[in-house]
Amino acid sequence: MSEEIVLNIENLHVYYGAIHAIKGISVKVPKGKIITLIGANGAGKTTTLSTIAGLVKAKSGKITYNGVDITNKPAHTINRMGIALVPEGRRIFPELTVYENLMMGAFNRKDKEGIKQDLEWVFELFPRLKERLSQLGGTLSGGEQQMLAISRALMSRPKLLMMDEPSLGLAPILVEEVFEVIKKINEEGTTILLVEQNAFGALKISHYGYVLETGSIVLEGPSEELLANEMVKKAYLGMG
Repeated sequence: MSEEIVLNIENLHVYYGAIHAIKGISVKVPKGKIITLIGANGAGKTTTLSTIAGLVKAKSGKITYNGVDITNKPAHTINRMGIALVPEGRRIFPELTVYENLMMGAFNRKDKEGIKQDLEWVFELFPRLKERLSQLGGTLSGGEQQMLAISRALMSRPKLLMMDEPSLGLAPILVEEVFEVIKKINEEGTTILLVEQNAFGALKISHYGYVLETGSIVLEGPSEELLANEMVKKAYLGMG
């Protein structure tokens, strides 16, 4: 791979008490690409993202971001370095307005002009949020809350955007919209690490994929190859 690697995970092991949740996985995320981790519930996808983000401690192994070792650094440090996480289940602030939620995403920034530009960009991606600026986050529909969670992460202007199950619980038409937006964000230059149970949708828009099973990587390759793989078709795409 001659590509520039933004994120490099080497032989990562993570435990929850006695449970060995991540068993020595290695993942590379090249600059400007969408890389996806697919797998069933409980495969270790969320744990992987949480460990990168500094929310869960690694037992051993190494995570480097742009060549800097970030293994077990505090979450706020990792966020300041340019990594943002859109967590599973959205986790917006229900008591704050849409505008206040977006501003929470930009709390590390001082560039007023840049923040204004990014707000406009977010409204281009999700026009519905502009109409609901003064509405409380908790009163939005599930789909709108997902749009807000993605937009809040984008307001920190991340170099690497990690997304945990962005299509979960959304109506099929919204799922399509969210995947389209992920593609757009990537085309604007943001590198993306995407975790999804919707393997078909994730592989359609990503460049490269890893298949996780009970904490181990059992398969990896270019996304179009994984889409055509018999095991992937049977286990994750509901075909065959």
